[in-house]
Amino acid sequence: MKLYQYLIDGERAVVAEDEGERFVVAGVATTLELLTRAGVSAETLVDVVHLTTKRPVPEAGVEGPLIPLEPPEVWGFGVTYKTSAADREEDAGRTGGDIYARAHAGPRPETFFKATAARCVGPGEDVGIRGDSELTAAEPELAYVVGVGNAVVAYTLGNDVSAWDLERENPLYLPQSKIYTACCALGPCLVTADQLEPANVEITMSIKRGGEVVFAGSANTSQLRHPIEYLHEYLTRYNPLPPGSVALTGTGVMTPAGFTLQEGDEVAIEAAPFGRLVNTARRLP
Repeated sequence: MKLYQYLIDGERAVVAEDEGERFVVAGVATTLELLTRAGVSAETLVDVVHLTTKRPVPEAGVEGPLIPLEPPEVWGFGVTYKTSAADREEDAGRTGGDIYARAHAGPRPETFFKATAARCVGPGEDVGIRGDSELTAAEPELAYVVGVGNAVVAYTLGNDVSAWDLERENPLYLPQSKIYTACCALGPCLVTADQLEPANVEITMSIKRGGEVVFAGSANTSQLRHPIEYLHEYLTRYNPLPPGSVALTGTGVMTPAGFTLQEGDEVAIEAAPFGRLVNTARRLP
């Protein structure tokens, strides 16, 4: 099942797609409300949707899709792909130490706080470039969504926009590299966990500048060093997450050295069965 959020006649609504049927889920205004009502598995989430009154999607007055979820918390994992570890280890060589190589090889994954709902954007909205960054990168990632009791109930696509130059200056600047206005894009929909094999998702990203593609790359989640269940177990140790929280699982698509997002760049992230998440980069004042 896919879950979207739209504006219908100016009011937020949840739209579900399941087995060729597309309908408005009555009785809830947001997917966050739906997740909170549902139980502790994707199957119970699907059951809750089917138990609600279904209304046809109108032909007019529909805007969106919007961000598929307003997450109370967004977390991230780092150096989960070998390509990411190698790229960041090169940076560490400039500042001393081998922290990224050790994080990639060690049993405990790197985790960090990424965003709140107010710092997230959805399809068609602008992602931010910090005004004090000269090297900001888009990072396409598979993200999972947490339901009641820390259960993984759905997945979506994410863009973990990051000011790489700040972290390269000093790894202790990671929070400033990661957390700021419009630093995280999510969408275009949620796919319930019963409909996705997270260990085999091909994620592509292209960046257009002035209508021309200036970067394109892809990675498969089969290249993740640890499965989603392993990452999630570490994230939730002594750290209960509120329902609707999102975790970004890391990126395997690395832009070339020195390549930075510029004002007006169009970033498109795509993977089956989600569709495309497209955002424009804007420099924050």
